[in-house]
Amino acid sequence: MEMTSLLARNAEVLVTMDSERRELRNVSIYAEDGLIKQIGPSEELPMHADTVIDLKGQIVLPGLVNCHHHLNQTLTRNIPAAQNNNLFAWLKAHYKIWAGTTPEASRLSVLVGCAELALSGCTTVFDHSYVFKNGNSVDVIVEAARELGIRFHCSRGSMSLGESKGGLPPDSCVEEEPAILEDTQRVIKAYHQSELGGMTRIVVAPCSPFSVTPSLLRDSADLARQYEGVGLHTHLCETFDEERYTLNTYGQRPVEFMESVGWLGDEVWFAHAIHVDDQEISQFASCGCGASHCPSSNMRLASGIAPIKKYMEAGVKVGLGVDGSASNDSSNMMLEVHTAFLLARLKMGLQPPEGPSRYMNLSQSHPKRAKEWMTAREILEVATLGGASVIGRNDIGSLEVGKCADFFSINLHTVDYAGALHDPVAATVFCAPQKAHYTVVNGRVIVDQGRLATVDLPLVVEQHNLASIKLVEGGEVN
Repeated sequence: MEMTSLLARNAEVLVTMDSERRELRNVSIYAEDGLIKQIGPSEELPMHADTVIDLKGQIVLPGLVNCHHHLNQTLTRNIPAAQNNNLFAWLKAHYKIWAGTTPEASRLSVLVGCAELALSGCTTVFDHSYVFKNGNSVDVIVEAARELGIRFHCSRGSMSLGESKGGLPPDSCVEEEPAILEDTQRVIKAYHQSELGGMTRIVVAPCSPFSVTPSLLRDSADLARQYEGVGLHTHLCETFDEERYTLNTYGQRPVEFMESVGWLGDEVWFAHAIHVDDQEISQFASCGCGASHCPSSNMRLASGIAPIKKYMEAGVKVGLGVDGSASNDSSNMMLEVHTAFLLARLKMGLQPPEGPSRYMNLSQSHPKRAKEWMTAREILEVATLGGASVIGRNDIGSLEVGKCADFFSINLHTVDYAGALHDPVAATVFCAPQKAHYTVVNGRVIVDQGRLATVDLPLVVEQHNLASIKLVEGGEVN
């Protein structure tokens, strides 16, 4: 194959997220075959490339990493039966509908979800798919992600514990465990790319403690650990309902239960991880488990506020996830950055005061609490380097020579940032979330001047909406 090259010229600000956390002014990026070769002043870089883009007036950041999503849920956004429910009731309103998803509807949902992500600066997405009925398969999902051009971690998820055996999902929505394990091994062999810059990786991801058996959790962990770079993922500690379930069924809190089935380790990350105590946070830190913080979904379903500042201070790997597009109901990563930033500050404000007056400034009256403020740069690091660490990658998350050419830019000179450019990096977090002007994945432009460049998005949206109507009206929804 011929070498391909990219020259991204004249960025006003470039956030590297390198070991020194440098923020560079008036620089360019040169990449070959998807990897960054040079970063520096334009006059020091090659003058020509296969693709040249102009970043004048723009801030450039490492591509955002989405650590938890359910792309098929774009088809079931905002359905009336699930608008005002917490998790378990919300799931029961959706299970049978999701099981009816056709392969073509699945393809369209991946294109829509990944398009929305790319337009909001996301370059790497993990999709937690776990309902494989009606002909739907990992193959359809992977091919759609490749069509759009995003870096993709795809789960061969599963549900095996139906209502008749004490689980939450209907029996008609679960699979037999031997078939799950056989297909999981098949997709690992077919699609997993463990090498530097791999565009597709497979994750083994049973859905939750209340939808699979302990034996499937053990067997899934054993299978994943046979292959380099195959991660392990599930939902955990999302709600008090889940906690009651594991206590009543297994006599253990969720983290204790997962430890008993071999699910604590540095290849594991959990979605949500809200309801944990200090000892469990220490466990995560000591074994290397990661957490995907999903603030919009957690608020939408009234699940709670994850203690991400405590995680960060303890050394737990933390990334961000938009979660399912039916519990968010968005796939906008910059919006998730903004929301996570504000929610962490709200979490701090809900803590009991330590001084004589509850109205005193927290950081001034109690210096030890100053570290509890979530800063703009901290949350950007969570969304980039943090997410890369959570999903087990050291080749993305920062803009450095030798790393993947995954980045996005935002136009700084708009009304949205007027008066905020004293600190343009912080402006991207404090101000209203903006769309990407350019998004580049593996050295390829997939968002070009604010428009998706790889698929006919208006046509995809039209087809997707028809598939959504057909799917929902055919399900058990009034």
